[in-house]
Amino acid sequence: MTIALTGGTGFVGQATIDALSRRNMPVKALARTIPEGQAEGQPCNIDWVGGSLADDAALEQLVTGAEAIIHIAGLTNTPEPAQFEVANVEGTRKLLSAAKSAGVQRFVFVSSLSAREPHLSAYGASKAQAEQVVAQSGTDWTIIRPPAVYGPRDKDMFELFRSAKYGFVPLPPAGRTSLIHVQDLAELLVAMVPASSEVTGQTFDPDDGRAGGWSHKEMARAIGDAVNRRVIAPHMPRFVLEGAAGLDRIIRGDNAKLTADRVGYMTHPDWVVSSDRVVPPSIWTPAIDTREGMAATAQWYREQGWL
Repeated sequence: MTIALTGGTGFVGQATIDALSRRNMPVKALARTIPEGQAEGQPCNIDWVGGSLADDAALEQLVTGAEAIIHIAGLTNTPEPAQFEVANVEGTRKLLSAAKSAGVQRFVFVSSLSAREPHLSAYGASKAQAEQVVAQSGTDWTIIRPPAVYGPRDKDMFELFRSAKYGFVPLPPAGRTSLIHVQDLAELLVAMVPASSEVTGQTFDPDDGRAGGWSHKEMARAIGDAVNRRVIAPHMPRFVLEGAAGLDRIIRGDNAKLTADRVGYMTHPDWVVSSDRVVPPSIWTPAIDTREGMAATAQWYREQGWL
């Protein structure tokens, strides 16, 4: 079975390619720029397709000959909120159109838990809209809504690991969140490829299996343990985070990690996965303990010279 995959050079995409490679499954992966150095180190089962979700010819090439699509690519952060709809909604619509033309029925879509509360952020709203496009596409679809994802190669959660190294982890207002290791998420996406009555037309909220998720304080302490530091982790009021977002924009410009849109969903108190959207255990269960996964992630950061 040949898998067409978007977002192949991203954090989750690379882990998913690794998971597919372990099964010797042929992959056609979309990338804006074909990663020559990375491609040389990738297994021979990968065929890179140059282009983006806005490129009709590239999408046609990507899906031709594929038997299933894993759609991971999407815009997660931008100083221009209108771009979320362009990338996440219209990009998904164009990919589905290409899939229909090529006769590809199986479509696994990586959304976000933020789609559950679309009023909180433009990002979450765009993912919710994209889910509707997928659900109305007529394909054999499954939607995956990951919570906070961490693991090797990640640059977003890395900000917390780097901060913890200095003994200080600023937190949003008190709340709880679910977590998942990127390798567990990748294994889930691969497990979703075969169509079945248990997954077709379903939306799933995967996590690490910890009932009730993690309080923000618990998460900060776990990250501190991973970098061998006892951390101070104060809750920051929303207005402080909004000010920090403005400062980050001044300092890092379009590369700012903290934006006003992110503050919108960061300050929501409940990002714990829904118990009624659990993946059937017969298909997938998480394998990585979060504390162990965080320790291994911190070690990877050290080995790469990030920490």
